[in-house]
Amino acid sequence: MAATSLPDKESSGVSRRGFIARTGFILGAAALSTSATAPRARARTAPVIGNGQQVPVLVIGTGYGGSVAALRLALAGVDVHMVEMGMAWDTPGPDGKIFANTTSPDARSYWLRTRTKQPLSNFLGFPIDRSIPRYTGILDAEEFSGITVYQGRGVGGGSLVNGGMAVTPKRENFGAILPTVDADEMYATYYPRANAGLGVSTVDPAWFEKADCYTYARVGRKHAQRSGFPFVFVPDVYDWDYMEREAAGTVPKSALAGEILYGNNYGKKSLQKTYLAQAAATGRVTVSPLHQVTSVAPAPGGGYTVVIDELRTDGSVAGTKTVTAGRVFFAAGSVGTSKLLTRFRATGLLPGLNDAVGAGWGDNGNVMCGRANHLWDPTGSVQASIPCGGIDNWAAGGAFAEVAPLPTGIETFASFYLSITRNPHRARFTWNAAAGRVDLDWQTAWKQPSIDMAKTIFDRINSKEGTIYRTDLFGTYKIWGDHLTYHPLGGAVLGEATDNYGRLHGHPGLYVIDGALIPGNTSVNPFVTITALAERNIEHIIATDL
Repeated sequence: MAATSLPDKESSGVSRRGFIARTGFILGAAALSTSATAPRARARTAPVIGNGQQVPVLVIGTGYGGSVAALRLALAGVDVHMVEMGMAWDTPGPDGKIFANTTSPDARSYWLRTRTKQPLSNFLGFPIDRSIPRYTGILDAEEFSGITVYQGRGVGGGSLVNGGMAVTPKRENFGAILPTVDADEMYATYYPRANAGLGVSTVDPAWFEKADCYTYARVGRKHAQRSGFPFVFVPDVYDWDYMEREAAGTVPKSALAGEILYGNNYGKKSLQKTYLAQAAATGRVTVSPLHQVTSVAPAPGGGYTVVIDELRTDGSVAGTKTVTAGRVFFAAGSVGTSKLLTRFRATGLLPGLNDAVGAGWGDNGNVMCGRANHLWDPTGSVQASIPCGGIDNWAAGGAFAEVAPLPTGIETFASFYLSITRNPHRARFTWNAAAGRVDLDWQTAWKQPSIDMAKTIFDRINSKEGTIYRTDLFGTYKIWGDHLTYHPLGGAVLGEATDNYGRLHGHPGLYVIDGALIPGNTSVNPFVTITALAERNIEHIIATDL
């Protein structure tokens, strides 16, 4: 099937206009309504942090690293307060659901934007982004020079918006990921601990073979294997039993309703259901959503003075608080942590931080592409939004490709992929005093190695199958989605900006415990490695510092 071919109205029963509207998906879809009402702010179930309050430990961020730190500190008897810039996501919107559907983004979908910025932004070369109300929504498309970084906003961080692919790197690749960390300890203790805590499991292979919703993955497997590439099942944090019930029609649909990019209402085991739930159960952890840290500096009497803005759902500041924390853990994500530390160092709030702060940032080699298959290779009108497999050419070509879904509700005869590649380029965050912001010096041209590595897979598959690349998904006549990353890593690298357990140099009692520690690449989806590294580091910190 040609990349730009469409079924005609008479043969398919679907109009050209309807086809385009329904196929504006993957990890970003056409808005079916632009006048959605913003959901009401959550009713708080616990008191938020107060002005003048003193806390033993403050954790900035509620993603993977921060959730691990909060749970383990609480189990060790330490009271912890977490502050989160995003919402709690515990109150249904006007449609009765907490999260918006991927095919109909509304105010809940984007962080303080008035127009969607979908990773797949075009179909047949036509733009599909739409206007939305400005709101503290769940997905941040943060734009830097040369790259857009997609990040989760809310209690649970990136776990709210990712596909849940929970991959442990191959043992032989670990030395290039975290060279100062004992791999034996990680694979014997901390990766198993992380996988257990996250609830990681793999799709039942027997069910996979017969499930209509994974026709697209079986087509991807067939094409990979016929070109000599191994197809591997990939673990995930989705509840596979729930997905089987979705397919049977006995529970509300979630993955089979295409929910992924803007949250998942039912089946995914995001952090609110795992680490954060366990942390809350200790009675020692409290969370303040819609709270944004603006300053951290040494306090006169010891510890750190932290200034925090409380936000309204339109992004405006409702009030400012000053608290004192004995210890502060930076867990705002690779970008969030790096931006804070870069600014605090440059403006003199934390002058003891070293020159490595801001350096070593990478995109995990992310690049996207689509292929147009033949009519005899349909990929399915119903597709599970949770990927379950990938194509491994890391050793020979430097690329691992997720076989990703296009759950549009209509047959597209298309295969879609998110590749992770061994891209060597690293960027640095710097303080732009004139503009009052932190900049990142990434260059779009630095994606070329990722494209070349991904082509080691897809050029061969296209040649073998007699197929072509789609050119209508990221613009007009544009094959590669080289403008983004879902997997930001680095900026406060372990053993450089910090010691080998995340202690920031120059300021005792300050720690980094998130993806900022990892220098740019994990060879696979990174959140299991972020979680395992946090488990390792917090165990050592509790034993030696507290």
